[in-house]
Amino acid sequence: MDLFIYLFAALFSVLNPIGTVPIFVGLTHSDTKKERSRISLWTAIDVFIILIVSFFIGQYVLSFFGISIEALRIAGGIIIVSSGFSLLSGKFNKKRGINKKAETEAQQRNDIALTPLAIPMLAGPGSISLLIAFYQEHHATNEIIISCLAIFAIAIAIFIILRSAHYLAKILGTSGIVAISRIVGFIVIAIGIQYIVSAIITIIKGNLL
Repeated sequence: MDLFIYLFAALFSVLNPIGTVPIFVGLTHSDTKKERSRISLWTAIDVFIILIVSFFIGQYVLSFFGISIEALRIAGGIIIVSSGFSLLSGKFNKKRGINKKAETEAQQRNDIALTPLAIPMLAGPGSISLLIAFYQEHHATNEIIISCLAIFAIAIAIFIILRSAHYLAKILGTSGIVAISRIVGFIVIAIGIQYIVSAIITIIKGNLL
C-alpha cells in the first residue's frame, strides 16, 4: 500500500492534472458536455498507455543507448525540478510545451486528447523518466502489479478531473488553481531533487567501493 501511495502521489504531482484544468477549459469551451467527456476519457486512456509503455519499455531504450540509470535519474530530476519551478513561477503553459499558437491550432482540430493534452501537457519527460527509474528499483512481480494499479488510478483521476474541469474552474477560480499548482510545484521540486541526490549518492558509493 505504501508503494501504491508513493507512486500515485509522485505521478500526480509531476503530471499535475489540476494545473491542466484552465487549459482544458480553454480548448473545449465550445464543445458539448458529451464531447468533453469523450475527450476526457481518451486523454486518460492515452496517458495510461504512454505511462505503461514507458514503465515497461523504458529500460530497454536505456540499454540500447547505453544510458545508466544514474544518468537518467539526474536528467529526469533536472526536468522534474524545472517543471516544479515553472509551476511555482506561473509559467505552466510555456513549460508544458503549449503556447498561444499551439492552443489556437488545437482548438481547430477535432481531437485534442492525444496532443496536446495527453502529451506533452500531462505525460511529459518528467513522468516518463520517473517511471523508468522507478522500475529499476521496483521490478518484483507484486511491485509491478501495484505500480500498474497506481498508473491506472492516475488515469482515472485524470478522467474525473478533466470531466469536471469546467465545474472546478468555476469553483476554484483562477487564483485557486494557481495556488494549488504552486503547492504541487513545491512538491515536484522536492521529488526532482531527491532523484538527483539519490543518483549522486549511488555514484559516490560506487566509486568508493
